[in-house]
Amino acid sequence: MLADLPILSLITFSPLLGILVLLFLPKHRSRWLKVVAITATILPLLLSLWLYADYDGTKGGKGYEEQVTWINTSLNKEAVGDVSSYSFTFQYHMGIDGLSLPLLLLTTIVGVMAALASVHVKKRWKAFYIWFLLLEVGMIGVFLARDVFLFFVFFEMTLIPMFFLIGIWGYMNREKAANKFLLYNGIGSAIMLLAFVLLVSTAGFSVEQLPEKQQTNLSYSGSYEVISSNLTSPDSYVNMSSEQMQGQDNPLYLSERMRWVIFLLLLIAFGIKLPIFPFHTWMLQVHAEAPPSVVMIHSGVLLKMGAYGLLRFGVFMFPGVAKDWAVALAILGVVNILYGAILALVQKEFKLVLAYSSISHMGIVLLGIASFNEIGLNGALIQLISHGLISALLFLVVGSIYERTGSTELKDLGGLARSMPFMSGILLTAGMASLGLPGLSGFVGEFLSFLGLFDSMRVLTGIAVLGVILTAIYVLRSILGITFGTMPERFAAARDVRLIEAVPMITLLAFIVLIGVYPAVLTEPMKHGFDFLLQQLTEKAGR
Repeated sequence: MLADLPILSLITFSPLLGILVLLFLPKHRSRWLKVVAITATILPLLLSLWLYADYDGTKGGKGYEEQVTWINTSLNKEAVGDVSSYSFTFQYHMGIDGLSLPLLLLTTIVGVMAALASVHVKKRWKAFYIWFLLLEVGMIGVFLARDVFLFFVFFEMTLIPMFFLIGIWGYMNREKAANKFLLYNGIGSAIMLLAFVLLVSTAGFSVEQLPEKQQTNLSYSGSYEVISSNLTSPDSYVNMSSEQMQGQDNPLYLSERMRWVIFLLLLIAFGIKLPIFPFHTWMLQVHAEAPPSVVMIHSGVLLKMGAYGLLRFGVFMFPGVAKDWAVALAILGVVNILYGAILALVQKEFKLVLAYSSISHMGIVLLGIASFNEIGLNGALIQLISHGLISALLFLVVGSIYERTGSTELKDLGGLARSMPFMSGILLTAGMASLGLPGLSGFVGEFLSFLGLFDSMRVLTGIAVLGVILTAIYVLRSILGITFGTMPERFAAARDVRLIEAVPMITLLAFIVLIGVYPAVLTEPMKHGFDFLLQQLTEKAGR
């Protein structure tokens, strides 16, 4: 029965039901507000799990695709030759494949866990949960949209909720962090919009012949399929040379130089979100100042939107150009890994240790992408999922520690295993996953990313592996210092985790162990996710 429903739209917009209910609840009824918000995040998770179990990778998700015309405008003109009109078409087009499905599941899992972690919120619960659920709608929509304009709308939908969630419910410097978040991401969005306009104006161009009227309609579309088809078809207008374009109707064509320009714009736009050094400073303040449940969302999901956008619109659409950038991407990855690891090593505040750790781990994703083979690309995607789960768990624990101790400074913490043994055990296990201990999810993504790159760039791979050693040092230094050693007397009576904290901790840890022990749970659904990209690279190499 579910197969007959618009399952993708239900997953995307089901949190709006929670917002509708919240609007009618009194703002002082905190318990009811929390129950409604958490319930509103559970529904998309259940639907995503069902979709994940039912997904058939051999069909490329074609059984779950929704497409209707959303915006269609025509501009009639005085006939020049046989051209009668121009039209611009944007579609409400939702789809799923082996790349977006695991990220969709990650989003809904972290969404529920972060909603449970919002127990730490102390004020304005109603407004908090409304912004929270609106943020989840935007995140889910980003991974399902198949029209560049629709993707842009969902992408922008995540900015405003995050701005208020940081600026109102964050810590001491929350307003500065919120402003910096909006400034950097706003610049990235402007660059992305410019790249999309260039894509629609060139690769979105097609000609519709109307023989019965002896007219021709020149159409510009934002459809991902239309753009991808034009980019890969040797007979399309965008692949013609300037000489071949003489006398044609399209005033623009996608030269090799223009492909490089668009790819560079996309790399910068999504590199800000990822983030790639040196576009990372805004992220550090968000990790330090945002409330724990918001940082879980930010580190666990929002950073992954940058990598997803780079893969979906940069690498998949321009495989040849991306391949030419492989060495540069690998160098950027190595810089991220070592820069993040070295600075994490000298931090004295645990949240900043984790912030720089995220920068380092996103460098591993760049290495997997730069490999341009199935092993490395699968490793990059697994690393995205793994880091999303691990970072969400770590920041969940950090929030619980801060609530009990009032500090995340490493010098103020120590010996917490005596008063909080359960929480300390979770923290230690999450740290082991972060440093890549075999049997946990962090190992699988890192190993495959390094293995994929080793075949083509052995020197860079060897340098990047140094980051793994540094990761082990800063993770063990910080986490062992927190859990063992001398415990301040004021923490002796500190309470261990409550049930509402233990549930998300155990759930996230269970997924981390599952992926580490049985990675096929991820690799099977995404088995065919990179087939199209690898086929294009093979054809390019053969020419």
